[in-house]
Amino acid sequence: MEPIITSLLETDMYKFSMGQAIYHQFSDYKTTWTFKCRNKDVFFTPQMVEEIRSQIKSYCSLRFNEDELAYLNSITWIKGSYVDFLRLWKPRYEDFEITTDAPCGLSIETRGTWLNTSMYEIPTLAIVNEVYYRMAYDYDTLFRSFERRLEDKIDKLSDGTYTLGAFSEFGLRRRLSAEAQSLAVGRLSEKEFPGSTFVGTSNVLLAKKFGITPVGTMAHEWIMCVGQGNHKHNPAYSNWYAMDAWVKEYGVLNGIALTDAITTDCFLRDFKLTYATLFSGVRHDSGDPFSWGDKMIAHYRELGIDPKAKTLLFSDSLDFERAAELYRYFAGKAKIAFGIGTYIANDTDEEALNIVMKTTACNGMDVAKLSDIDGKGVCKNPEYVEYLERCIRWRMTH
Repeated sequence: MEPIITSLLETDMYKFSMGQAIYHQFSDYKTTWTFKCRNKDVFFTPQMVEEIRSQIKSYCSLRFNEDELAYLNSITWIKGSYVDFLRLWKPRYEDFEITTDAPCGLSIETRGTWLNTSMYEIPTLAIVNEVYYRMAYDYDTLFRSFERRLEDKIDKLSDGTYTLGAFSEFGLRRRLSAEAQSLAVGRLSEKEFPGSTFVGTSNVLLAKKFGITPVGTMAHEWIMCVGQGNHKHNPAYSNWYAMDAWVKEYGVLNGIALTDAITTDCFLRDFKLTYATLFSGVRHDSGDPFSWGDKMIAHYRELGIDPKAKTLLFSDSLDFERAAELYRYFAGKAKIAFGIGTYIANDTDEEALNIVMKTTACNGMDVAKLSDIDGKGVCKNPEYVEYLERCIRWRMTH
């Protein structure tokens, strides 16, 4: 196969947001990342695994060019010191361990500095997706179904069937292919829709290509590693440590806080007046979005902050119908935005892969994500999960 990842810009924007803060504050942290396929009936053949290895080797040969670095340097909150670091940086294939030792036929782990391993997640998932769909199916047939469904989406946005307000494309990690994502972002960015505005994409390379906004701030890894990677920290205060480090890096810039790394209820214990004022909004990624949004609006009001001045960003398994329901419910109560991934970048006649690659250790210690719904948590060690849950329960009851 031709190389799937052809530029180091082809990753999600939040990798650069977090990467800059990691470079300035946590350059000595070391992490382990683990791939997981949540589909029970998916199997990666040895031929697929070999192609994935080849594609990751190709990715690891890339370097940033000066045009790409100049683009990053033009983003308001990216600093010259980080751009200079990226000028020297390259991925290391030696950080990858890729085997067939897993029920799904594919095991991937990366180990090394957080600076390095954080950058591997998104390209790796994009590679795994595209290799799977090109080798497990008739790709041309799949792509035609993707085109047909994409045009139907655009027609329904154009005729007002769906009204979404502001929405972005977040599909790089689970896209059908580079070709499919580029087509979707290009078609959405060239049109104007009544009641809906396509504001950008998480894919930095496509944002540069189409002259639109690269979108993304922080992921769960930020809260997990900053909050749990220091062995002196009480992990029930992970959100406080993570937000404190973020504000040190960005002040009031680049500020959408992720609420569900160790449950939203625990997050709200730390999301007091200072952080609720400094951060421009919050992102939903698990649990019931309607009750979450009501809870966040009530929290802002309790703090004396007008929720209409803050953004509620929804990004959990959305399609246009679901986003339209949320927009109708919350319109006028707060600023509403959507990050929509698989539904835009990998909607075909076949089921989409549900694959993730998550941090499972930081500085030799287990880390865990405890989301607002069962099934999205990540940790290799059940004993550490129990410990973290105990810490959270103690904090919530004291």
